Amino acid sequence: MQPMPDYALSVSEQLKSLTANGDLQVDSAQMDVAKNLDRVLSQLKQRRPAAKSSALGWLFASKKKAEQGIKGLYIHGSVGRGKTMLMDMFFGMAPCKKKRRAHFHEFMADVHNRIAAHRQKLKDGETKQADPMPPVAASLYDEAELLCFDEFTVTDIADAMILSRLFSELFARGCVLIATSNVEPDNLYKDGLNRGLFLPFVELLKKNVDVVTLDSPTDYRMEKLNSQPVYLTPIDERTDMAMDASWTQMLHGRKAQPLEIPMKGRSIHVPLAVDRMARFAFSDLCDKPLGAADFLAIAARFDTIFVDRIPLLGPDRRNQAKRFIILVDTLYDHGVRLHASAAGMPEDLLTERRGTEGFEFDRTASRLFEMRSAEYLALHHQKTAAE
Repeated sequence: MQPMPDYALSVSEQLKSLTANGDLQVDSAQMDVAKNLDRVLSQLKQRRPAAKSSALGWLFASKKKAEQGIKGLYIHGSVGRGKTMLMDMFFGMAPCKKKRRAHFHEFMADVHNRIAAHRQKLKDGETKQADPMPPVAASLYDEAELLCFDEFTVTDIADAMILSRLFSELFARGCVLIATSNVEPDNLYKDGLNRGLFLPFVELLKKNVDVVTLDSPTDYRMEKLNSQPVYLTPIDERTDMAMDASWTQMLHGRKAQPLEIPMKGRSIHVPLAVDRMARFAFSDLCDKPLGAADFLAIAARFDTIFVDRIPLLGPDRRNQAKRFIILVDTLYDHGVRLHASAAGMPEDLLTERRGTEGFEFDRTASRLFEMRSAEYLALHHQKTAAE
């Protein structure tokens, strides 16, 4: 693919250029979404720079509507249709000095850390503001007036309960949100615990973004699939031996040992690690009460991860399935090379597809396929070579 141009170009123009060069296929559905992204680009270019806020600006910002409000965009559709590609084009062209592209789970882990830090300040007498949300939102907006979330999904009740208040504050300040998702807004956090308390966020979201569907007929991830021997199935003695052989080959004579990753007064146990390579059993990662922050710490520490014996995920393993979805999202988003042995092919691992988990696992299966592709492995090689 050609280098990303500066933001003098529109997303539509970049898409046309790539199709003319033969780097992409002509896709009218993608072009429709590109035009919507260009609308946001145009409005961002016209908006005057936000004045630097004072230290106590959050006290007053939430009491008035933000000037020059810009509706963001929520792009939903099936996996592999080009949502991420289009959002990345947009993000590269966006003229904002303060912008942030993040995985949703990573962003929410940051939000929870900021809330905890504010509560500690309250406890220590460093602030009298009991409600952490206005100052937390103010600090987030001060760092990014444009937020881009890839694969927006809500699975955690702690996230679900604060989203409405958090984004009420962010939107009031003028924050612009661009998000991609496999599900339409009305299906976010479907079947989630206390979902009624989450529904105000859905209405808030729909007021502040235009919702568009990317219904391209082609799954581009499946088209470019070129499987590599990094995903082995079924689980048996031969598969275990093959995983051991791959692990030994990649050790290059080095000795792997257990490792502990510090995590806020506790630690994440890594059974085997050497340099930036680690090996886990599925049970080490998904049977234990680990969450997005833990998986982010693992992805930041290692660039190659082996996961042994991923089982079929039936209704009795619902918690494990949720953790596995977040794990794969995190490893994929950080370009981690994954070697895995599993009881079945990615699309067969979740034995019952229902509600939000079914939608989310479609993305998980797609990402597991892509993480085996020559293109993904080549990008991983480029990333590690540059480090």
